[in-house]
Amino acid sequence: MNWLTVAQMILAIALIAVILLQQRGTGLGGAFGGEVTAYRSRRGIERTLFRMTILIAVLFVIFSLLNLLPPAA
Repeated sequence: MNWLTVAQMILAIALIAVILLQQRGTGLGGAFGGEVTAYRSRRGIERTLFRMTILIAVLFVIFSLLNLLPPAA
């Protein structure tokens, strides 16, 4: 197991964590169209989590692509 694989596993766990930490404010009723939500801007920790999610997802994709490269001889 090389360092790229370990880093990819750490990023995967971090990505799952930040996605689970995000709160939408809609319950199960929102999934079935029972709740109408208005657009609002992200503020504070919600914005930070959103940006962290994007950053970790981009890093995860980069590490995944790097992991596809053949090992150096």
